[in-house]
Amino acid sequence: MDETLKDIPKDLLFALLDNPYESLILVDADGIVRFVSSSNEENFKLPLKEAVGRHINASRPGSDLPRILETGKAEIGHSMRIKDKQRVVARFPLFKDGRVIGSAGKLMVTSPEKLRQLYEQVEILEKNLDYYKEQLGQAYGIRYSFESIIGQSVPIQKAKESARRAAATASSVIITGESGTGKELLAHSIHKASTRQQHNFVRVNCAAIPADLIEAELFGYASGAYTGARPQGKPGKFELADKGTFFLDEIGDMPPGMQVKLMRVLQEKEVERVGGNKPKPVDFRIISATHRDLEKMMSKGTFRLDLYFRLNVMTIHMPALKDIPEDIPLIFNYFVEKLASEQRRDITAVTPEAISALKKYHWPGNVRELRNVAERALIVCNGASIEAADLPMALRSPVSAVMPEPEIEGPLKSILGAAERQAIVQALKKNVNNRAQAARSLGIHRTGLYQKMKKYGLK
Repeated sequence: MDETLKDIPKDLLFALLDNPYESLILVDADGIVRFVSSSNEENFKLPLKEAVGRHINASRPGSDLPRILETGKAEIGHSMRIKDKQRVVARFPLFKDGRVIGSAGKLMVTSPEKLRQLYEQVEILEKNLDYYKEQLGQAYGIRYSFESIIGQSVPIQKAKESARRAAATASSVIITGESGTGKELLAHSIHKASTRQQHNFVRVNCAAIPADLIEAELFGYASGAYTGARPQGKPGKFELADKGTFFLDEIGDMPPGMQVKLMRVLQEKEVERVGGNKPKPVDFRIISATHRDLEKMMSKGTFRLDLYFRLNVMTIHMPALKDIPEDIPLIFNYFVEKLASEQRRDITAVTPEAISALKKYHWPGNVRELRNVAERALIVCNGASIEAADLPMALRSPVSAVMPEPEIEGPLKSILGAAERQAIVQALKKNVNNRAQAARSLGIHRTGLYQKMKKYGLK
């Protein structure tokens, strides 16, 4: 016995094992019950005193603990019915010197409803954590240059030439294009080629910031602005971009209220922290990017006309991958060489058949999807070259991405459910089963996507 256990009073250890919150069951390597907490009384076929010393199946027919003894693998968070009530339980093996000497089962959560509440709380925390992780991992320096933009097609060369012209000025730029075409990469390149390259490149994704955080993130906050605020306050992204470049990604997703405040910052060239009363002058060059049709949004009143003309001194369009098929082999080979080097793989070629399949595909996820396909091909290929068989089935046998329309007859709940399921299937297909990207395209958190996939039986 561990020396530390000798110092623990026996009544304290027994109280731990017999606590009313976990309904603990212990069986030895032969499946014989060695301990049952008193809270299990109503869950056993036999009285607890009679259950101890017998095989677990004698008092709990169909128990899963014998399976844990055989597999040696834990099963955490499984649901089971006890006395006509759903319960969430944990079953796990007990080891000594590398061998299984028993297994245990205990209650984790008293009801799935409480587990659902816990999931909702975790989803909120994960959403904020994902945002802060992204911001923490973001280097405010330069990561890309024009040399990072691969392609020899006319549309790519036109975009790079326009970007070089923009870099020589301090004018505002809007970069348009579908998601995954490399708009941020082009913005980095403009910053590096500009006179502001020695200062910060600050990126803000308007679609990713939680609504209750956006103002504090952009403007920062003063000391004592709200409960829990840092005593010294915190600078916002506008301040961090001073003398540098401020990149507003997905500008079309900026809430109307923040559009007004952004317009004021651009006009006045100063910011005031939340809870503060001292305006601070700022000087930054602004670059925006969007996959949305801002002119259509203006006609609907969801994007401000004055802000659009303030931001849109120059427009640069990044082409979709399907529109530059001649660049697909170049970009794919670039990713293969880069990833092979990182993984220490010796890949010497991509077969003509594979190249042909790549060029025929419609690439709804654009360059981001192409990179994922390159990474997957490296994982599955066996030789020194990537063949067509190493590509996803969607590329080898292209089919229409359009799903059949859901049945429109029946109760409204069924119709909505069918439509939601169809949208999830399409999002997963479009993003090559990358769940995080699919969740972003649907505007939900990935935890919510997992729950909906389970609901509709999608794997």
